[in-house]
Amino acid sequence: MSDLPPTPTRSISGLTATSIVVANMIGTGIFTSLGFQVGDLPSGFAILMLWWVGGLCALCGALCYAELATALPRSGGEYHFLGTIYHPSLGFMAGWISATAGFAAPVAMAAMAFGKYLTGVWPGVPPLAASLAVVWLATPLLLGDAKLGSRFQNASTLLKVVLILCVIGVGYFAASTHAVAFLPQRGDLALVTSGPFAVSLVWVMFSYSGWNASTYIVGEMRNPSRMIPLSVGLGTLVVMGLYLAVNAVFVRSTPLAEMAGKVEVALTAGPYLFGGAGTRIMAGLICVGLVSTISAMMWIGPRVMVVMGEDLRGLRWLAGRSKQGTPVRATLAQFVLVNLFLLTSSFEQVGTCAMLVLQLCAFLTVLGVFVLRRTRPELARPYRTWGYPVTPLVFLAVSAWMLWYVVRCKPVESLVGLGVAALGLILYLLSAKKSPSSPPAIRHHEPL
Repeated sequence: MSDLPPTPTRSISGLTATSIVVANMIGTGIFTSLGFQVGDLPSGFAILMLWWVGGLCALCGALCYAELATALPRSGGEYHFLGTIYHPSLGFMAGWISATAGFAAPVAMAAMAFGKYLTGVWPGVPPLAASLAVVWLATPLLLGDAKLGSRFQNASTLLKVVLILCVIGVGYFAASTHAVAFLPQRGDLALVTSGPFAVSLVWVMFSYSGWNASTYIVGEMRNPSRMIPLSVGLGTLVVMGLYLAVNAVFVRSTPLAEMAGKVEVALTAGPYLFGGAGTRIMAGLICVGLVSTISAMMWIGPRVMVVMGEDLRGLRWLAGRSKQGTPVRATLAQFVLVNLFLLTSSFEQVGTCAMLVLQLCAFLTVLGVFVLRRTRPELARPYRTWGYPVTPLVFLAVSAWMLWYVVRCKPVESLVGLGVAALGLILYLLSAKKSPSSPPAIRHHEPL
């Protein structure tokens, strides 16, 4: 395994890139976040508006990221974008956030959810042991041949989508247990313009996080100028449709009061959808789906660390790849971070702290579309954001609204999240002192 490998082979197809986007997006949020929403928003219309606005915002962000990824075609996501557009220190901060809050924390959340849902299948299994086990079992698979990982990801994502469609199909024919209106009623307008709606939207955006997944692996994709816009756009639209349908099924079939405040909201809905064995059936379906989510995030996360290792001498040890092109050291580093999250944090603590800094990085990245068009007008852009400038402005407006309300309503978690970002800047200063004079995150781009 070399310390600084040659340019990785472009082996990832458009199908695999799209499946990675879908698998990253459909994670713990769709099965858990509804319980945090219905308590403050007891309205079918307000709930669906949450997921519609969140999906629209995610699609706007995805189209903006597609322009940046095709104009600056290198793996790394926000690390590469912010480092190139603004300053290497912001790029490093974004890379640090991606490695911790962007991938390690969501993997830990998915593993926590896996452990909790597995108890619905086998009640005697300790949740923490199950959470650790799924991470430990997934890691060796990711350390193998990259092509094997691609095939596994495609198959597991297809299985996940089929299972969700089965839940939607069953829910369509299930009897409603209570009166619920999906059309606007009196008082709904006040709900969708309220602070709780904005805070709940952050949870929804966290559920949609992953719409930018393929931009982290641009350097390994075939024909990225065509496949990046296709993968992020199509993947986001597919997930948006599934999310709206699943939440409509949950809200229609299950009393809102029973779901309020519960993490395992799908287990609560299970008996209403599948009868007496519903809890066990739903838990099993979700566990299968979460395996795909965990493997997808654990596959992409190390790629960010590799790019950071290529740029910074202090992190050079992370850049090594095996002969098969697998980032072994970065994968093991992420494995350690995930285990630390599992052993030290709760689900909601991890989620709230991660959401703020991730949305902040996304805000700066989408703002970078305007900045780069002004500072680098001559740059070749194989894809230009559809609907510009409205598309990025919609994303920026919704993001700013969410961030403002989160800081107001969750000040402690906000400070922790901002502390994580500040720690990234400190680590950059320490790493930069040990690095060569060329600035990190600024590389000559390969032709598309």
